[in-house]
Amino acid sequence: MTVLMSVAQLQERLSSAQRTVVLDVRWKLGDPHGHEHYRAAHIPGAVFADMNTQLASHGRPEDGRHPLPTEADFAATVRAWGINAGDTVVIYDDAGSAAAARAWWLLGYSGLENIYLLDGGLAAWRAAHLPLGEGEEENEPGDAVVHFGAKETIDADGAAAWDGILLDARAGERYRGEVEPMDPRAGHIPGAVSAPTSENLTEDGHFLPAEELRARFAALGVEQGSEVAVYCGSGVTAAHQIAALEIAGFSAALYPGSWSAWSNQEGRPVATGAGEDRVEA
Repeated sequence: MTVLMSVAQLQERLSSAQRTVVLDVRWKLGDPHGHEHYRAAHIPGAVFADMNTQLASHGRPEDGRHPLPTEADFAATVRAWGINAGDTVVIYDDAGSAAAARAWWLLGYSGLENIYLLDGGLAAWRAAHLPLGEGEEENEPGDAVVHFGAKETIDADGAAAWDGILLDARAGERYRGEVEPMDPRAGHIPGAVSAPTSENLTEDGHFLPAEELRARFAALGVEQGSEVAVYCGSGVTAAHQIAALEIAGFSAALYPGSWSAWSNQEGRPVATGAGEDRVEA
């Protein structure tokens, strides 16, 4: 399955006026100024996609920090971005596609096709010395139809009962329970395997080649036919793991609530350490 578009491919599309919607998902934990960064400099024609108001909803703590938006709300967002049925959509950020992957996954979950991550993101565009735009940009409203369910999801009960491979996409120190900067309990879901998303990328923020990603996931026990599910802190960077898995030729389910939901639910067990050396309720 094609997941990535190169800077050269995007530049060619934009230069030839091929129908392309470009989304800028500038968001990082600890940096609430993504929209300001977008207004200062973005790929020409890109519209801003807001993580907190468009790519997530808000609910109870036990629902997690970034629950999925409702289908109706996301349908309105997709049309506001100017996406029509059949459009090619290219999504980028300045964080190794960690945030952009959330929009990529949601659009795929909505049943839309021709959705790509810009490999290398804004840094790769800058490195190619291509022009940047400023200010706010908007598209004419689109007509794309959204129907959730085109990609697999699981909830906390599904994660607890998962018989396949459950990948934890957070940094290793959070998986092991050594630190927990965001959520009420430290550790991981019992049985999960540590698979930090940072290991999907080259030093300059491009995804590793497919064969290297296949080798990476094979070392974690993933092979053709494996049942795979992924979680992270709040369901955002887990989408990045799913993108990497798809590049490698695998499919995976997303646990949208992820650790932020699990750790807020009373009675859910927590494991700490590099393996299953300690589990407590």
